[in-house]
Amino acid sequence: MSDTQIRLINKLHDKEAVIGIVGLGYVGLPLMLRYNDIGFRVLGIDIDQQKVDQLNAGQSYIEHISSEKVARATQSGFEATTDFSRVAEADAVVLCVPTPLNKYREPDMSFVIDTIDALKPHMRAGQVLSLESTTYPGTTEEELLPRVQENGLVVGQDVFLVYSPEREDPGNPDFETRTIPKVVGGHTPACRDVGVALYRHAIDRVVPVSSTKAAEMTKLLENIHRAVNIGLVNEMKVVADRMGIDIFEVVDAAATKPFGFTPYYPGPGLGGHCIPIDPFYLTWKAREYGLHTRFIELSGEVNRAMPEYVVGKLMDGLNDHGKALKGSRVLVLGIAYKKNVDDMRESPSVEIMELIEAKGAEVSYSDPHVPVFPRMREHHFELASVEPSAENLAAFDAVVLATDHDGFDFELIKRHAKLIVDSRGTYRDAAAHIIKA
Repeated sequence: MSDTQIRLINKLHDKEAVIGIVGLGYVGLPLMLRYNDIGFRVLGIDIDQQKVDQLNAGQSYIEHISSEKVARATQSGFEATTDFSRVAEADAVVLCVPTPLNKYREPDMSFVIDTIDALKPHMRAGQVLSLESTTYPGTTEEELLPRVQENGLVVGQDVFLVYSPEREDPGNPDFETRTIPKVVGGHTPACRDVGVALYRHAIDRVVPVSSTKAAEMTKLLENIHRAVNIGLVNEMKVVADRMGIDIFEVVDAAATKPFGFTPYYPGPGLGGHCIPIDPFYLTWKAREYGLHTRFIELSGEVNRAMPEYVVGKLMDGLNDHGKALKGSRVLVLGIAYKKNVDDMRESPSVEIMELIEAKGAEVSYSDPHVPVFPRMREHHFELASVEPSAENLAAFDAVVLATDHDGFDFELIKRHAKLIVDSRGTYRDAAAHIIKA
């Protein structure tokens, strides 16, 4: 064990290390609060000046994270900055930046690469660098390792390189950063040991694995497992609907089996920053090895077809009421990707809105968590949330239930909407004006 490694592990053990978190979004911000809570000094770095200013003013921009928590952090030493040179102050540097897909559904590593390129001139001996962004196996070795060593630092001796995938689930009251086990893989055994020291105070259970590649693959397996099973149940939904069977009743019944079955429920498509994206990181990387990931790609096809399936059900319902979709007024209920959060990333609701608008209908939305349609990289609507009052509901030709927030009054909606297209199985009883989608 090198003197540098011993000193760094001791600083982490004694909570004398400065924790630098790069990327202060849905992953980075909860991690910052956790390290601040347990007594570390935390420095946050982000390219968004508006976010930095809000945080330094003690304000949160994520709904399920209160401004009171952020204010307490700033009062106890947390500071945010856009100055990447200040990474030299940090003993641990944790990267929590986006890893989206490009328009060809290939990995877009630009955020990771641009970030490490901005950091590397200021890195020094005695630091640990941990990547938490979901990515393909080999990223840490292929992209981060050579860049970190460009200035003569030796990974495993002078600096320590770790991959530890994030496992945040925004809005889930049953889990928080502390209680979700943390997988940690290092480029060398020394790197792994420093990574364990980095996370052991902040996380109840740290799970070391043999390499950064194993940790990268672990994250992909978790999300591919979910994507494939959701694709399966979405396909089952289409088959059951054609046979006149309620798929939600079937899943509930199957879930009573105490072994060998895990319930997954269908919906209007996949959303969030993980499940719709991460499987394609492995699909892309597998091509390098001459492999074709058929399960992953097939489930992706099924899940990506769900918004069109929902809109098809909307068209059928309007047609049964003697109306065309073109010229109709349609209200989409819930545009966040999952219930009870304000997270819009990859939300299938937005694609449903675009499909409805493209077919000539007037589309509006209602979401208690998203008062104004936000700026998004690929989608744009100049809209604000409509109050789902009896009067407003009655003014629309159809309502599409896309995200089933607890804040909606579903009985009120049922009484006053002319037509409901339910993509979440909220309405289990049969009604003439409710269509299961």
